[in-house]
Amino acid sequence: QVHLVESGGGLVQAGGSLRLSCAASGSTFSNSNIGWFRQALGKERNFVAAVTWSGGRTVYADSVKGRFTISRDNAKNTATLQMNSLKPEDTAVYYCAALEFPGGSVDDTNSDVYDYWGQGTQVTVSS
Repeated sequence: QVHLVESGGGLVQAGGSLRLSCAASGSTFSNSNIGWFRQALGKERNFVAAVTWSGGRTVYADSVKGRFTISRDNAKNTATLQMNSLKPEDTAVYYCAALEFPGGSVDDTNSDVYDYWGQGTQVTVSS
């Protein structure tokens, strides 16, 4: 089992940067793919980025490619989402999620495949 806690959200001006962290407890973090999703007020939850259990593969939503970077440190049981060149449309609650023991053909962009979720952290980008 994995328990996830996000941090690092806040208010930032357009063009600024934020670094979100996802701290995990539990023995299976290093065997879990990690995904970041976001949900704007009144909208559905959308995929942002994901990284495989080994860190060997990452995938990003088109809307954040080139601006966001996902990484992980299995020794510290943490995953990070570095967000640069932020835009007002990036405003949302950001969630990290863990998918334990993923299969070879899992779709990391699909929120339904994830087993555990954090409580979320608010990111607000002002124009």
